[in-house]
Order: sequence, then structure tokens, then C-alpha cells
Amino acid sequence: MEKDASANTGLPPSAFAYTSFRLYWMARFLNGFATQIISVAVGWQIYDETRNAFLLGLVGLVQFAPAVVLVLVTGSVADRYSRRAVVGLSIALEAVCVAALAAFWIVHAGRTEDHGVVWPVFAILTLFGVARAFLMPAVQSLAANLVPRESFPNAVAWNSSAMQASFTIGPAVGGLLYGLSSLVPYAVSFALFGAAALLTVLIPKTEQKTTSEPPSMETMLAGFRYIWSHPVVLGAISLDMFAVLMGGATALLPVFARDILDVGPWGLGFLRSAAGVGALVMVVWLVRNPIRDHAGKVMFACVAIYGAAIVIFGLSTTLWLSLPALFIMGAADMVSVNVRSSLIQLATPDDLRGRVTAVNSVFIGASNEVGEFRAGSMAALIGAVPAVVIGGAATLAITGLWTRLFPDLYNKRRLT
Repeated sequence: MEKDASANTGLPPSAFAYTSFRLYWMARFLNGFATQIISVAVGWQIYDETRNAFLLGLVGLVQFAPAVVLVLVTGSVADRYSRRAVVGLSIALEAVCVAALAAFWIVHAGRTEDHGVVWPVFAILTLFGVARAFLMPAVQSLAANLVPRESFPNAVAWNSSAMQASFTIGPAVGGLLYGLSSLVPYAVSFALFGAAALLTVLIPKTEQKTTSEPPSMETMLAGFRYIWSHPVVLGAISLDMFAVLMGGATALLPVFARDILDVGPWGLGFLRSAAGVGALVMVVWLVRNPIRDHAGKVMFACVAIYGAAIVIFGLSTTLWLSLPALFIMGAADMVSVNVRSSLIQLATPDDLRGRVTAVNSVFIGASNEVGEFRAGSMAALIGAVPAVVIGGAATLAITGLWTRLFPDLYNKRRLT
């Protein structure tokens, strides 16, 4: 763990002062960027081929399902083997899947009798989901092996910047590339995945405490047991899970853009970007101004702000109030993510990080998927505005309840 340089500011060294972390950060950014480009290309081609909106929903589901099915395996692999090697191999498998998708569309274009037959795409996307299922616990746990503990909250902020930048820029670039040719996004993504895998290989060998216990159901369930027996970790994971589950409103943005705000497709683009921009701005702030004290209270306050912003958005009838509400929602959520990720990683022994992170990833992914379903179902029953407002109010209620259920988390002082 070699540091190149650090400003003498009295603050812990920036994670970017370490060569290993810079390689890791660039690999994460390129991997996320490529994933977003592919998601746009695949979604567009499937809908263009079938005109079936239901299949668009399956695109995300088949990629998330392997993380649930393999949760006991993926975390154990990240704790038993070199995380750097697992990350590199997972990204390489993603590149293989992209090549397979491109090959399918090339062959498919020349076979008019197969028009509308896209099941091979879902088979490939399932394999892509397997790669991501192994990638996420390993890549998230690897960061803690690359920087000292006192610099880890800064590393979490930088990691968030990589993800937010790829989420904000990737879809737009994917659309532009698809406009050039339907195969260009696949070629670019393949190159980006290849570069990300190479950068991962270039990361110097890290110090990692691996588990030496023989594989068994007991060792695979160790992540669940650890979370359940540590109130700070359990509280952080469950607070985020229920806040996202109740407060999710992204699925309803098209309804607000068309029927409530009357801003059309261009307004929908702004609405979708607002939360991401807020998160990105907050990441820049956290990199320069890390949370030094009262981390638990800061996290709870930001979850409450997140819920209040959702309520304001739900009640708004003008774009110029809705956009700031979504901006604040994204910024508050990013603070919560920063604190939660730092607490979970630093509170977990290194030889358990993969298994705990795998469980956390499944819970957060499930809350996103189920949260969107919750919002859509409630909107169908009682309307979009009540669905969003009730969800935001429920998030506020959960925040208050969790301060009573998890006082150790609420009173947590320092992230390190």
C-alpha cells in the first residue's frame, strides 16, 4: 500500500494518493460506463424487435436474479480467494457476454425468420448477471484493502463519484453511439471492459485476510449471522433498505413528466438527471469535506431529508420545484450511502467482508426492484401523487423508528 503524495492538511490522506486505488477507481468507472452503454443498447434493440414493454422489465430482473441465487457463494468466493483476481475475471466474463450479444445481433439481422425471437439475449444477460454477482462483493470489499482505514471514507466518496459519473454520462453516450450504428455500443463496451480488466490486473498485490475455514453451509451463512449480531451493521443496512423500498419514485417519473408537470420527454430527461447531479455534487463535497464526527446522526438526518424531498416532489406541480427536490434527494442519499458503506466495511473483519457485502448488495438491489414495484402498484391503485407522498412520509417514519431501534448506530461518532 504505497502512497505517492499527500497534502499536509491535517486530514487523512486522500485515497487518490495511492496508486493502487487510482487503478481501482479507473477500472470501476470504465466498468460502470460500459455497463450503462450496454443497458441502453440492449433495451433499445429488444423493444425495437418486439415492441413488448414487459420484456424491458425482464432485462433488469434476469441480471439481478443471479445475485440472489448465488448470494451464499459469491461472498464466500470474495473472502476465500484474491479479490483482485475475482474482479478481473468477472469483468473479463462481462466482456465475453458483450461479444456474445454483438454476435447474436449480427447473426439475427441476417435471419428474417427469427424476427422477434430474443430469448438468447436473456440467456446471455443472465450470464452477465452471474459475472456481476461475483464482481460486486469482491470489488466493494477490495477497496478496503487498498487504503488505510483512516482514508477509507474518502475512498467511498471517490467510489461513489465513479458510479455516479458512469450512471449520469453512460446512458447519454450509449444513445449517441447507438445512433451511429447498433453495433458501435457493443464494440466500445467490449473495449472498455477489456481496459477495466487490464487495470485490475495492474493493481499491485494487496494484503487480504482470507478465510481458511473449509467450505460449508455454516461458513457461507456467516455473513447473515454477522449482520444480525452487530446492531450498527444491521441498522445501517436495514435503514437504507427500507428507506429505498418506501421512498423509491424513479419508476413514476414518466407519469409526473407527462400527466402532472406536463413537460414532455425533454422534461423527463431533466427529472432523471436531477438526482444523479445532486449525488455527484455531494460526492465532490464529501471528497473535500469528509464527515469527521457524529456520523450516525448525520446519516439519520440525511435519510430524513431524503424522505422530506420525496414528499415535496410528490406535491409539486411545477418543474422548477420538482428539480430541486430531486437534486436534494440525490445529495442526501449520497451522504447516507457514504456513511453506510464506510460503517459496514470498517466494522466488518476483512475475512468476512465479501460475505457481508454480498448480503448487503442483495438487500439493496432487492429494495430497488421491490421499491419500484411498490411505487407502481400503489400508483395504479391510488394515483401517482399519493403513492410518492405516502412513500416519502413512510421514509420519515422509518427514520424516527430506527433511531429508537438502533441507538448504537444513531450515536456512532466517527467513521474510522
